[in-house]
Amino acid sequence: MKKKTLFPLAMAVLLAAALAGCGNQGSTSGSSEGTNGQAALKDVTVVLDWSPNTNHTGLYAAKELGYYEAEGLNVEIALPGSGGADAMVASDEVPFGVSVQENVTQSRLQGVPLVSIAAVIQHNTSGFAAPVDRGIKSPKDYEGKTYGGWGSPVEEAIMKSIMDVDGGDISKVKLVNIGEADYFTAVKRDIDFAWVFYAWTGIEAELRGESLDMHYIKDYSDQLDYYTPVIVTNEKTIANDPDLVRAFMRATSKGYQYAAEQPEESADLLLKAVPELDKELVHASQKWLSPKYQDDAPRWGEQKPEVWKNYSDWMYERGLIEKELDIDSAFTNDFLPETN
Repeated sequence: MKKKTLFPLAMAVLLAAALAGCGNQGSTSGSSEGTNGQAALKDVTVVLDWSPNTNHTGLYAAKELGYYEAEGLNVEIALPGSGGADAMVASDEVPFGVSVQENVTQSRLQGVPLVSIAAVIQHNTSGFAAPVDRGIKSPKDYEGKTYGGWGSPVEEAIMKSIMDVDGGDISKVKLVNIGEADYFTAVKRDIDFAWVFYAWTGIEAELRGESLDMHYIKDYSDQLDYYTPVIVTNEKTIANDPDLVRAFMRATSKGYQYAAEQPEESADLLLKAVPELDKELVHASQKWLSPKYQDDAPRWGEQKPEVWKNYSDWMYERGLIEKELDIDSAFTNDFLPETN
C-alpha cells in the first residue's frame, strides 16, 4: 500500500455536500436473526480507508476471534466506495470508518461531523521513500528529482517543511501526479521518490531486495507526528447510540491488543479473511507494525490533545486550513476501555 490518498481541502466540501443526502444509518438498523434463544446480533459496518492491510489487522482479529459477536455485533468490514470512508461515515450511511487526522481536521472546519475515536498507530510511520540508486540521502537531495504524488496541497507543504529544515528548495523539485500507480512501477518508469507507509511499501521493498532511502516526516518536526490512520464515527452516532460506540471500541481494542501481542497469529487471521494478500508480505509487515500500535501510549487507541493541536496549528500556519481547529470536538478517548 502506498501512502493513503489524503483529501485536499476541496474534499471537505464534498463531504459536507454528502450530508444533504444523509441516511438513517441503515447499516445498524437491522439485526441478524438469533438462534437457540440467543439474542440477535446488531448489524454494523466499518469502512476501510484503503484495500486491506496490516493497518487494519485489529479489525479483522476482532471479527475472526468473535470479539464483536461477544459484544452483540455482527460487523462487516467493507471497502470504501467512490466517495470514500469519510463521506460514508459523515453522511451517517455507516457508523464507523478508517480515516486520518488530516481528513478529520479539514472536515471539522467545514462543519462535517466526523469524530476520531481511536488512533490505530501511535506515531506517524509514513515518509518519503526513494530507491538508493537515486542518491537521495536527505530532503535537500529532492532538488532536481521527480516526486510522484496525487496533487494534494498537503504533500507539497510537508515536503517544503522538511526540505526547509534541511536547507533545500522545493521549487527545484518536479512534482507529477501518478494517482494510484504502484510505487515500484512508478520509480522504475516515471519518478524518483514518493510518500509511502513503511509498514507496507517499505517492507515490500525489503522482501524484493530493493533498498530504500526513507525519510520519516515525523523525524523533521514534532508537528508532523500526527495520527494516521484513525478510527472515526460521527456526532449523530455518538449522541444517539453511545452504547454502540462503546461496544464496538471494546471489541476493536481487544482486536488490536491481540495483533500487538500476537503478530504471527494475527497475520494469519488477516490472511484468512483476505486470502488474496501476499502471505510473506503480510507476515513481515505485521511483525514490523505490531509493536507500533500502542507503542508508548498507556493503552491502544489513546489520542493526545497536543498531537491534534500541533498538526492543526501546522496546517493553519501554512494556509491549508482557514481557521484554528476546536480540538476538543475533533477527537475523544471516552469510548476506549480503561484497560486493554
